[in-house]
Amino acid sequence: MPIDLASRRGFLSTGSLALAGVAATGLLPAFAQDAQTQVLLGVAAQQLPAIPATKRTVIIDTDPGQDDAIALLFALAAPERLDVRALTVSVGNMPLSVTEKNTRRVRDWAGRTEVPVYAGYPRPLIRDPIFADDVHGKTGLDGPTLHEPRGPLAPGHAVDYLISTLRAAAPASVVVVGLGPLTNIAAALNMAPDIKAAISEVVVLGGSWGVGGNITPAATFNLYADPEAASVVFRSGVPVTAISHDAARRVLVTPERIAPFRQMGNNAGKVVADILDSAMDYAMRRRGVKVGPMYDPCVIAYLLQPELFKGARVPVDIETRGEFTSGATVVDFRGYTKRKANTLWVNAVDIDGFYRLLEKQIARLP
Repeated sequence: MPIDLASRRGFLSTGSLALAGVAATGLLPAFAQDAQTQVLLGVAAQQLPAIPATKRTVIIDTDPGQDDAIALLFALAAPERLDVRALTVSVGNMPLSVTEKNTRRVRDWAGRTEVPVYAGYPRPLIRDPIFADDVHGKTGLDGPTLHEPRGPLAPGHAVDYLISTLRAAAPASVVVVGLGPLTNIAAALNMAPDIKAAISEVVVLGGSWGVGGNITPAATFNLYADPEAASVVFRSGVPVTAISHDAARRVLVTPERIAPFRQMGNNAGKVVADILDSAMDYAMRRRGVKVGPMYDPCVIAYLLQPELFKGARVPVDIETRGEFTSGATVVDFRGYTKRKANTLWVNAVDIDGFYRLLEKQIARLP
């Protein structure tokens, strides 16, 4: 029976459609959100199971960046669930000299100065770096008042830290989180393939199938910034979870969503509100509407409460050579490539549940 596209509900709300820069035609299908789409794709998104409330060992690779900063506060607020061994930093939203300093600032805001911060690669594996200062501001953290970090960088290179730590870890005992370009993670995997055994999962923010890119029509920033590194990670054989923009772009920031953080009365709540107010100013300048996506914090919500999300295990690869598609995620829902599924592709999220969890955690910080 033919599928009536016009009868499908849109995959984005009106605010999301404005964010994506498209009109609300009703013809945009939700990936695996309704039965017809699931039949068309040959794959169904399933609600992810809850996990036991035990502590997980985590290393977070990051490039702050406004939404990265909120994600780090989110993670550092849950020491009983996430044993954050270190924050490794790469070039990404800003040059390394900025991202490493911003990481140490966020560590201060969380009151977690015992967590070491390691600086890593100052450029992508092959390409010239690109930056997002038009989005995040010249400081990378426009919005809150910035201070000089109270603690230094840890000695040594981030990639050396990743290799030595993972070599000493038990099998499948460490979650590696990629909130930025995957340069450091890919370099570690290339230099020391034996570390794969210690990694239970690599969780990344990036990729899209249904909503297009946020840096090019095809690609999302983190993967476009270093597509060769992303390809190494996705092809490594290590279990990968991709929190896609198909999910994250649905988690909209609006002035109404910011108000609870401003009302918390703690410094972390004020920092988050200041960051999000700045993001709303950017959204108004760019799109004429005070609405924007909440990207990186979705990764931490997945680590803490995966049952808020839906996804499917599918083969995913990264385009590295296309003139117009470099950095795009090639998501093989129908099995055309005959490849084994290498990725848990997360495409949907309980938005209200996400915000309840984020507010609860940020309220715990100083």
